[in-house]
Amino acid sequence: MTVPHQTPANAGTFLSVRDLYVRFATEDGIVRAVDGLSFALERGRTLGIVGESGSGKSVASLAVLGLHDRRSTDVRGEILLDGQELTTAAESTLEKLRGNRMAMVFQDSLTALSPYCTVGRQIAEPYRKHTGASRREARQRAVEMLRKVGIPQAALRVDDYPHQFSGGMRQRAMIAMALVCDPELLIADEPTTALDVTVQAQILDLLKDLQQQTGSAIVLITHDLGVVANTADDLLVMYAGRAVERGTVREVLRSPQHPYTWGLLGSMPRLSSDVAEPLTPIPGAPPSLLAPPPGCPFHPRCAYPQEVGGERCATERPVLPPGRGAACHLPPDRARTLFAERPGTRRDRGVDGS
Repeated sequence: MTVPHQTPANAGTFLSVRDLYVRFATEDGIVRAVDGLSFALERGRTLGIVGESGSGKSVASLAVLGLHDRRSTDVRGEILLDGQELTTAAESTLEKLRGNRMAMVFQDSLTALSPYCTVGRQIAEPYRKHTGASRREARQRAVEMLRKVGIPQAALRVDDYPHQFSGGMRQRAMIAMALVCDPELLIADEPTTALDVTVQAQILDLLKDLQQQTGSAIVLITHDLGVVANTADDLLVMYAGRAVERGTVREVLRSPQHPYTWGLLGSMPRLSSDVAEPLTPIPGAPPSLLAPPPGCPFHPRCAYPQEVGGERCATERPVLPPGRGAACHLPPDRARTLFAERPGTRRDRGVDGS
């Protein structure tokens, strides 16, 4: 496994999320999209957030940037960016922070980019707003950023519209727009979607370079555990709007404690696996966030409630301990034993084969 980079000397908790709740009112009821999420991120470190679609990863990230419509969304809890409270901050305050101190690479580049403006203008606009640069300087900066993310003939393509870019090129342009002001906090929501493996490596290297140069904090949302293993320092596993496991990447991927994390690892192919060895999918489907199950939200899909005894999994909500741990009623020692006994589990079970 790749050794995480060294944390710079000015390290400290830069982003703190405590007891975050995000709820949407719908005709069918209240959607509990994020249900009591807490995590912290230091400068110079990368936090990977993984989980199935609908687990609340993107919704929580949008809440950090204050991008939810306050008229229809109930956001509660505490979000601190370098000690500054964001949950109750005025929109004018958030506008000064977005694109400057914090930025986001959105998952869907087709809807995130405006079809009415050239790609270069969309990259240059936040740079001019936050730095006071001239039009010429901002245009030069846009061309520079397009080159950095691998757009060929950047000086010519800067005047193209999004529909003139391929899906992968739009994704790279959106990354350029997020990085143009060298943000201190970057939230990357599936940043390598629609990119081939060589461009993926280039983009991930670009994020690492930004972090080494500026000491920025990065939140990496992805379904690719291989990307997490080689890019992130810490890992947060989400399920049904809650954090169910956290720790360093090495701790979580080599010795996971939550059955849901086991399922994510078991459903991923590995080069070291026997070609005849089938993948082990997670049975069932994620719960409805309109009416999540009581107790542990994963218990209807879990194969181990009998290990706890009685109806505890169905009635008592497990608590995620501070630091390394899992929100599971299984004792950590028993969890390690059960994971080692799972079919397909190898001694070299690291995602990258380490």
